[in-house]
Amino acid sequence: MPTIHPSAIVEPSVRLADDVLIGPGCVVTGNVTLGRGVQLKGSNYVSGDCGNVEMGPGTRLWPHACVGFEPQDYKFNGVSGGVKIGAGCFLREGATVHCSTTAERPTILGDSVFMMVNTHVAHDCVLGDRVVMVNGSALAGHCEVGDDVTLGGNAVVHQFCRIGRMVMMSGDCAINKDVPPFFIVSERNRIGGLNLVGLRRKGLRDHVGPLNQAFRSFLYQPMERRIVVDGLRELGRGSQIVAEVAEFVAASQRGFVTGFGKPERGGPRAERVVGDSGDPVKN
Repeated sequence: MPTIHPSAIVEPSVRLADDVLIGPGCVVTGNVTLGRGVQLKGSNYVSGDCGNVEMGPGTRLWPHACVGFEPQDYKFNGVSGGVKIGAGCFLREGATVHCSTTAERPTILGDSVFMMVNTHVAHDCVLGDRVVMVNGSALAGHCEVGDDVTLGGNAVVHQFCRIGRMVMMSGDCAINKDVPPFFIVSERNRIGGLNLVGLRRKGLRDHVGPLNQAFRSFLYQPMERRIVVDGLRELGRGSQIVAEVAEFVAASQRGFVTGFGKPERGGPRAERVVGDSGDPVKN
């Protein structure tokens, strides 16, 4: 039988697994389903009033984490697919997940997503498994985030951006373009190199060489998308991982970040930008 604190408010429409724990001061309303082992530790608000909210087994919410509220969108008409959260997710203090703006699909968090203090997932976002959002990081609406991505503290992502799997965003970084998989975002809209630690932990050490070649040849500085995609696909003939990067870039609608301006190892910092004529000019 679920354990519900006397001060909590749980509407009759809410469906609870037998071992759910709902702590003091929680409010759970509307069409909400909480799976086995879900814990709302206290002062949580879970709203299924706009659309269904589902939480998978073992997911936990710490005080003041809120799920399912209306999106921060002036155009929202009250119709939503709600929120779907996978198994084993941790939403720490002050984390927020908003419902989607369309009935066709909910806002989605995969399994083992870790949202640290004061993180935010906006409407219509789709997160893969094992995504980590460090304190203060935020996703605007309609973002797509691949598996094993880490967003550093206060990292922010513009609406409709895509982040490939195993990307690491450094703290205080911002992007408004897509980030190809396996790279590190080192500054605003810039990749600084490969996520070497992540690649090694996943047993992909053998792919470091081909990915590094792909970075230096086609993602180091801006160039025409056609050249980038064709070049990456050619390299991808010998590396499935590089082929994955090629197809990610080919599907990009917002453009993609590059390593433009990154200094060569042991060399001076690049001080060139491309002028209107296409010729390099000094800053």
